[in-house]
Amino acid sequence: MTQIRHTPVAPTRAQLLEPGGAIDAHRHDDHQLVYAGRGALAVTTDAGSWIIPDTAAIWIPAGTVHAHRAYGNLELHLVGVPIAENPLDRQRPTVVAVSPLLRELIITYTRDLNATPERTRLRAVLLDQLRTSPEQPHYLPALTQPLLRGIAEIFHADPADARTLAELGRALGASARTLSRLFRSDVGMTFPQWRTQLRLQHAAILLAKNTPVTTVAHQCGWSSTSAFIDTFRRTYGQTPADTDKRIPAEHHLRLATSTPSRNE
Repeated sequence: MTQIRHTPVAPTRAQLLEPGGAIDAHRHDDHQLVYAGRGALAVTTDAGSWIIPDTAAIWIPAGTVHAHRAYGNLELHLVGVPIAENPLDRQRPTVVAVSPLLRELIITYTRDLNATPERTRLRAVLLDQLRTSPEQPHYLPALTQPLLRGIAEIFHADPADARTLAELGRALGASARTLSRLFRSDVGMTFPQWRTQLRLQHAAILLAKNTPVTTVAHQCGWSSTSAFIDTFRRTYGQTPADTDKRIPAEHHLRLATSTPSRNE
């Protein structure tokens, strides 16, 4: 990432981003919890990328360079946490499950910014809930080996590419055994695990654009719609049809949607 901004204090607020809206690469001296109440949020660091569903939030440790991008109409909730506090005790970006209670705490805390005793108590409960939230593996690690970057380019261009590792190896001039070893040493995943995670990220983006579920399954490489729904539910804890429905319409932000932005 280039042209990295330094914003010492991690903001706490709620905001809307239009599809394609972005927050450019930056870092804070504080920690930050990032939650998408609606739409799909892409978070990118040098180590990899995440597509965050509305059943999860991502913890960004202090000093981590990161960028955001909106898919669909994004309702973004940011919670800044001073560096002296680290309720998750994590020094790397970490995705955690968001229970219905934690979701309501985040939404309420980021909308009403008035300093009151009630808000102080709300924050304490929010951090307590965060401490007990289980970690989730919504993560696509960046591939660093040249051969693997070639595979990444293929699947980012066409997630439905059905070639086996042996077939990809023949196209790239490497054996399936070599590529398999590189996947394990580079990202700690097998090729099928990495490919499934990439396909799920593409699927989440398409769903945020209101693409029909059957079309998503086909474009992202699943053999059937039912197989896609099953994988999506096991990974995200909800079906594709449930995406963007967890927050009732009356709870959505009453703000004018922002234009694509490079600012926080």
